[in-house]
Amino acid sequence: MSLSRFLIKRSLQGLFVIWGVITVVFGLRFISPGDPANVLLPPDVDPEVRAQVIAELGLNEPLYVQYWDFVSGIPVGDLGLSLVTRTPVASRVVTKLPATLELAIAATIVAVIIAIPLGVVSATRRHQPADYSATVFSLVGISTPNFWLGVMLILVLAVQLNLFPTSQRPIGIDGIVLLLVGGNLSAAFDGFTTWLWHITLPAITLGTYFTALITRLTRSGMLDQLGQTYVRASRAKGLPETLVRYKHALRNTLIPVITVIGLQLGTLIGGAVITEAVFAWPGLGTLIINSINARDWPVLQGSLIVVAVGFVLVNILVDALYAYVNPQVAYD
Repeated sequence: MSLSRFLIKRSLQGLFVIWGVITVVFGLRFISPGDPANVLLPPDVDPEVRAQVIAELGLNEPLYVQYWDFVSGIPVGDLGLSLVTRTPVASRVVTKLPATLELAIAATIVAVIIAIPLGVVSATRRHQPADYSATVFSLVGISTPNFWLGVMLILVLAVQLNLFPTSQRPIGIDGIVLLLVGGNLSAAFDGFTTWLWHITLPAITLGTYFTALITRLTRSGMLDQLGQTYVRASRAKGLPETLVRYKHALRNTLIPVITVIGLQLGTLIGGAVITEAVFAWPGLGTLIINSINARDWPVLQGSLIVVAVGFVLVNILVDALYAYVNPQVAYD
């Protein structure tokens, strides 16, 4: 199967998954307690006014009509209006999305930079102190809850040592790019250092579990590859050990690692809710929590749909990268 046919097949499968998510998200509003009209109206409102508001929101329409109105607007970017602010949901989600993407990508970069070298060292120095240290680190990283780690980092590094800020995002990558485009290099550099200073603790918090997971996966993959026949043959031919490890063994090890990285990147986008809440990071996670507290269903639905779309797109990209890393992987 060619790459184009493969991408078309995966895209169709992704559309089916997104449709399923949209349907489930739509149905959650009807099985959850409470009435969306209560968000807009006081408890003692006149019944006629209440009925008028319900009619304006379309809540008195049959279920299939509400579903069609909801689904038909999504392809054109119409996710409805917020019940609280009466502003378009799409604009609110788009405003918060860059912060979540920055945090997820930063956490992934932290994890990859630390985990892959650590996993390689652990595998090549098996049953040595470096291997035991990496194993302990992995166990601790996987077992540590993100919310607890975030609070501890704030208490120690931000409050006690005053090395990092406790919260907020004064500038984003989009703002830094605008400064660069405007030719203000000094302000762009200052903005980047400020952004880096503020995102360090959230990225470490979100990426710790990811780091431990990739470390264990890299170690097990390297051990498996180093025991293969082609590695022994390469050593018998006199190839340098560095070349055998890092060009041949590590390249084959990266196939499952790339899969996990792609899957976890999508998971990080949706799983940043707790981290964003701990650090007051103004992303989709904070928007989701606020919409739940305010019972603002359109905002919650729109946010979950955007997370699902991002997850599907990342998975398609990861599948396409298989052939680049290992041409023997078939498109199926």
